[in-house]
Amino acid sequence: MSALPSGPGRRLLLRGALVLGAGAVGAGQAAALPRAASGGGAEVIGETFSGRRIVDLVVESAALGRPAGVRLLTPEDWHARRPVHRWPVLLLLPGGDGDHLAWTRDYGIHGLPALRHTLVVMPEMPLFGFCTDWWNHGEGGPPAVETFHLREVLPLVERHYGAGTRRVVAGQSQGGFGAVSYTARHRGLFRAAASYSGFVHPLQHPRAVRAAMDHLGLEWTALWGDPVRQRAIWQAHDPAYLAHRLSGIPVRLSCGDGRLGPLDPPGTLPDEHIPGLEDPDAPFPADVLSPTEWIMREENEALAPVLRAAGARVTTRFHAGTHDPAYWSREFTASLPMLLRALR
Repeated sequence: MSALPSGPGRRLLLRGALVLGAGAVGAGQAAALPRAASGGGAEVIGETFSGRRIVDLVVESAALGRPAGVRLLTPEDWHARRPVHRWPVLLLLPGGDGDHLAWTRDYGIHGLPALRHTLVVMPEMPLFGFCTDWWNHGEGGPPAVETFHLREVLPLVERHYGAGTRRVVAGQSQGGFGAVSYTARHRGLFRAAASYSGFVHPLQHPRAVRAAMDHLGLEWTALWGDPVRQRAIWQAHDPAYLAHRLSGIPVRLSCGDGRLGPLDPPGTLPDEHIPGLEDPDAPFPADVLSPTEWIMREENEALAPVLRAAGARVTTRFHAGTHDPAYWSREFTASLPMLLRALR
């Protein structure tokens, strides 16, 4: 892997949602995941209590081939739990940098009264792991992000930390893709999903995947392969091709339009130019400062009617604004009532 660029371009791409990892699980496979007592090859090798409700875990992950972090926001009465006690689970997925601490450090979700009785599970993710098991040219192996999140972390928190089987999922940027894709690929695992500026229809913009990964010095075909030759792998993860598996499920999609919005501070600069990101036949509008968010908007607007036609209970909030955490924090708070209703 080549060295990543430094400076604003690196920060932008780490925030972004332009790259996908891939596994070879088909859309028609069974949704149920094992509640493995062993955590599917993972074990907790470190545990730190940070404040009254936050627990930080270090998990030795076979799927990732290394130790990985998971932060838990525990319910208020969690420390007095007994083995029979179980709490509903909110799985929160990170953005492109894989930083699982942002939800508490930057957004302060531990201060939200609505989450007092929910176990919030926040696993990390490799850089641009994008919530899928990498294809690796047919060889598989690490990083198997989907396996880490669903077959390692979830069984571990069920066994050791009081997690129940009522679950919802949400995520920002590439984690927003993961929230919708996981819910569709594993029918019945999650009761609702919310995506904030997610790359939710990857086959609409495969050139964006290649451009962003080339810019970072990453081998883009190691993820899902070529979008023509390995199209079936792309489709097996793209929510637009899994819409029938979201019938009856509440799904919230929110996204900006790439233009300056109310939460962008004065002096906000345009995104760094990424060669190959713009389609010469469909250039970005002149007033778009965040091409990443413009692409996300196109994908979210394309996906919403497809999901509705398939019977998903879709709500949307499309707004002015760039690909920025300030909007994801706002939209998380706005989506929380829907997520918690599904848990009840």
